[in-house]
Amino acid sequence: MQTVAVLSLKGGVGKTTVTLGLASAALRRG
Repeated sequence: MQTVAVLSLKGGVGKTTVTLGLASAALRRG
């Protein structure tokens, strides 16, 4: 299992979008 952290000190910079994109890419790769 791989762990990826998405960190930003400023709010409203699209962390949720980036996280969902990374999660869907990881699922596609298996």
